Amino acid sequence: MGAGHAHRLYRPGASPVHRLPAQCKIAAVLCFVLVVVATPRAAVWAFGCYALLLAAVAAAARIPAGVLLKRLLIEVPFVLFAFFLPFVASGPRTEVLGLQLSVSGLWGAWNILAKGTLGVAASVLLASTTELRSLLLGLQRLRLPPLLVQIASFMIRYGDVITDEMRRMRIARVSRGFEATGPRHWKVLATSAGALFIRSYERGERVHLAMVSRGYGGSMPVIDEVTASRAQWAYAAALPAAALVVCLMGWTLV
Repeated sequence: MGAGHAHRLYRPGASPVHRLPAQCKIAAVLCFVLVVVATPRAAVWAFGCYALLLAAVAAAARIPAGVLLKRLLIEVPFVLFAFFLPFVASGPRTEVLGLQLSVSGLWGAWNILAKGTLGVAASVLLASTTELRSLLLGLQRLRLPPLLVQIASFMIRYGDVITDEMRRMRIARVSRGFEATGPRHWKVLATSAGALFIRSYERGERVHLAMVSRGYGGSMPVIDEVTASRAQWAYAAALPAAALVVCLMGWTLV
């Protein structure tokens, strides 16, 4: 997979959650999200239990609540969509704070907010406790198609390169007195986007030729294999197992 490539979401630590192999954490988060999605929306108390489970994981991983809440801001677009849903949905309506809102829209908004927030929080915890390179190795260990793993690896590795290229092009435009203030400047921005695409394509060709010249045959070598013991799998399974118990109780009590 090459050398390590740290990302901003990762918070170094020596907690039990940090020490778990990546494949265990990926499988645990995936199973947890599936259980959350399968929970009936009327079981409101169940989602509170899920939040407590994630809070316990965050405490075990020593991830501050402020950091977790700050990173949850990524779901703001979904929150806005959920906010408007009770106003535009059809069906029976009820009065809330003097407003006539759709009952089905309210339930739909709650469903999106609760399940979406829990899913994003679980993903944030995964990214905060697992190095990027370890995530890729974990996906490979879970038998994800090698081509998808390679695409993800290249995308992450060269995303920063493309971003830096965009920054240099923006500095070049500003140094020449350009400032986008309206539609009449869209042509310049479109030209810049086209130039960035050409540069990225040419860079990709050069990278591919360099890899082939060094013996690349369609698969990336794995430098180290991180295996997981039964105890580590059991430790990681505690989160989805507890969530599954809550989900089954939710279906029973609804």
